[in-house]
Amino acid sequence: MAGYKETPRQKMIAMMYLVLTALLALNVSKQILDAFLVVNESMESTNESLSARIEGRYAKFDQQYEMNKEKVEPYWKQAQTIKNQSEALIEYIEQLKLDLVKVADRKSEEEVLNLYYKDTVINNKAKKVLMLSEVPTKDKYDATTFYLVRDNGKGEAFVLSKKMKDFRTTILKTMNLPETDTKIGLITNERHYHDADGQGQNWEQHNFYHTILAADITILNKIIGEIKSAEYNAINFLYGSVSEKDFKFDHVTAKVIPRSTYVLKGQKYEAEILVAAYDSKTKPDVRVLKGVDKLTEKNIGRAQTITGDEGVVKLEFHANTEGLQKYAGQIEMMDPATHQKVSYPFSGAYIVAPPALIVAPLKMNVFYIGVDNPVAISSPGIADKDLKPSISLGTLKKQKDGTWIVKISKKPKGVSKVYVTSTAKILDREISLGKKEFRIKRVPDPTAEIAGQTGGKMDKNTLLAAGAIIPNMKDFEFDLYFEVTSYTFATIVNGDWLPKNVRGNRFTGEINTIIRNAKRKQKFFFENIQAKGPDGTIRVLNPVNLEIK
Repeated sequence: MAGYKETPRQKMIAMMYLVLTALLALNVSKQILDAFLVVNESMESTNESLSARIEGRYAKFDQQYEMNKEKVEPYWKQAQTIKNQSEALIEYIEQLKLDLVKVADRKSEEEVLNLYYKDTVINNKAKKVLMLSEVPTKDKYDATTFYLVRDNGKGEAFVLSKKMKDFRTTILKTMNLPETDTKIGLITNERHYHDADGQGQNWEQHNFYHTILAADITILNKIIGEIKSAEYNAINFLYGSVSEKDFKFDHVTAKVIPRSTYVLKGQKYEAEILVAAYDSKTKPDVRVLKGVDKLTEKNIGRAQTITGDEGVVKLEFHANTEGLQKYAGQIEMMDPATHQKVSYPFSGAYIVAPPALIVAPLKMNVFYIGVDNPVAISSPGIADKDLKPSISLGTLKKQKDGTWIVKISKKPKGVSKVYVTSTAKILDREISLGKKEFRIKRVPDPTAEIAGQTGGKMDKNTLLAAGAIIPNMKDFEFDLYFEVTSYTFATIVNGDWLPKNVRGNRFTGEINTIIRNAKRKQKFFFENIQAKGPDGTIRVLNPVNLEIK
């Protein structure tokens, strides 16, 4: 596989770069500064073009990898390593460009991004691009020189050169090239640099000592171009190591890949039909017929013909009829050895069902006001995560176990029913699954009890031990509690009617004294018992009338 070659335009840009670098020793005129901007824009344009070519090569590499992982994987993994290192190095350089503008212009990163960068889309990717012409300090070099090549090799240019050398080593090893090779560019230890007086320089000083900001940015963009060029050469080398001619089909099987075999009425059944090992450059023909198990000479005349693209045929049926739907067909492809058409049969089936929503109350067939009503919500053939249920009144909340809780705080006047509806996302569309109707009722009244009794005879000590009125929800599935807020206690003492109004459900000390001094067959009346329910309403409960044994 041949390496990447520079176009005449790129050679011209490189020549301009060398001339402009040589002119840095002179005063930087506006014309020279403008020329740097032109060269920089050209470098950025060239880099964008290179990026597109590299992406195309990676895409083709990925395609071959999916077709034959066992054969391609060693080369594909090396390509991924180069891709990751290249992206990391270019990301570092892009940040370095931003840092240089910060240093030269003495502004924060946020200010630089807001003032001198614009959002754009390059090769279908969002990116922030430096507008070098907008930077007022592009002709300054003091701050950037110190930042890049200060004494003792501590400047950022030395970090850059180390990263470039590491990347170059990876490229050389990948392409089996010697360390002295100069074809791939980047930094090489074999090259020597000198200043205008003939004094020896290292790479960092040669490129960044007393170099104005505009030149620094242009040089960094040139380095990005070298990185991309080396990456492209290496990927081409790896891709060329996998001979596309080696992909021989010793066994071919037709495959049907449906998006779903359970389709709601009104939707489309969609599937991809392809040969397991296929050639993306071919356009296979498919003949398909609904309602049959096999395509034969007798029914093939009724079959529909569909032409594929890039080795794949997309199949669509309108799902207008409910129930099991069958189809069969054959793929026709050109045999590369005999150049004759060969047919590969296939068949498939799918189910068309009407939209359905199942909302099953787990305890009662009604929703009670003021309590947690658990329900199970599902739809045949649809995952729970794809359901989006809602309720016409109250709230609907999902629990950790996958069930739902319906909570209705109060019932508006004239409303006796509530509706649970749901939609689901199926094949990228929101589909209504219907609705279910439920009655809404208030929680029934509890039964007021003392020591488990609502009336009759009771031992004095048992009554004293009870000490309170307890509201009991008999034969009710929900765990809820009513609070007795008040009641009236009464008895007859020495022929006088003695009533007592009490707050809460407990016996007062006075009532306990009366009970303790009670005589046999004396009667106690607990009446006007009021209790507050979970829906906030006050209920008047049954009286409890007891006689001392």
